[in-house]
Amino acid sequence: MSKTVTLAHGAGGRQTSELIHEVFAAHFANPLFTADDAAVLEVEAGRLAMSTDGFIVSPYEFPGGNVGKLSICGTVNDLSCMGAEPLYLTCAFVIEEGFPMDKLEEIAAAMEKTAAEAGVRIVAGDTKVAGKGQVDGVFITTTGIGRIREGVRTGGALAKPGDAVIVTGDVGRHGCTILLARNEYGIEADVDSDCAPLWGAVDSVLTASEDVHVIRDATRGGVGTVLYEIAEQSNVGVRIDAEAVPVDGAVKGVCGMLGLEPLYLACEGRLVIIAPAQEAEKIVEVLKKGKYTAGAAVIGEITEEMPGKVVMTTEIGAETLLPQPGGELLPRIC
Repeated sequence: MSKTVTLAHGAGGRQTSELIHEVFAAHFANPLFTADDAAVLEVEAGRLAMSTDGFIVSPYEFPGGNVGKLSICGTVNDLSCMGAEPLYLTCAFVIEEGFPMDKLEEIAAAMEKTAAEAGVRIVAGDTKVAGKGQVDGVFITTTGIGRIREGVRTGGALAKPGDAVIVTGDVGRHGCTILLARNEYGIEADVDSDCAPLWGAVDSVLTASEDVHVIRDATRGGVGTVLYEIAEQSNVGVRIDAEAVPVDGAVKGVCGMLGLEPLYLACEGRLVIIAPAQEAEKIVEVLKKGKYTAGAAVIGEITEEMPGKVVMTTEIGAETLLPQPGGELLPRIC
């Protein structure tokens, strides 16, 4: 097989078959991975969650992961937010002509490893090759199906006054990592992406507490955007304590130099969880034992005041509106 992806690899002939078998099938093989037109799956009775997401990131590899790992984590975490155990994934690739074959294999290997950790099976996929310059490296779209745990019902419209607002770790690391990886500002800092699959964390929380109202994945727009979305969906106010929001020291330093708000930087391994205040201590205690959630903290509360708004108590005790997200959030990551 050639050292780079060629247009012939997307033409449907021998080279396409080689690419699928030598790269994708080699890493994604399992009893349900199909060579037919659609995978045939067994699903137990109950409610299902389904999600699809496209992944475009520049650069396609970064400290802490690559676009392949990201594509599994993103969809697994979206299913997890609905209380759904991830079962099956499909993946579609659009690859730029000339993309290095060894890098494509690294991406597939990262997907294999992350899917195995998350306990999800890749069962079907698609491959297209675009001409040079038509795409930037490789784009991946994943679609996932998960089974919702019995008795669990979560959603952005279910937050209630008096609920606690919890984050599962320090915020803004993925966005900061991508910004630094582009090397546009000449800043050096030791920051790795928080990219991680989080079903294990959600499963532990739902086992510990049956009364969880909202679980949201703080991705592109960060925790701040998620809080505004929940405030609007539930018609409630949100009050957060700036000092309680966990931010890595290096991320804080980069944000200070560039005038960025960590709450609006992307996360790829952080959840916002909203639950009754009496459940908060138990949930945080469980999260602190997790592989990716040791930095969990209560950062605020849901209120009746100022519905649709997010109020932040500053380090000096003053209250200010967290600016509402709008326009182009920086860095643009997808």
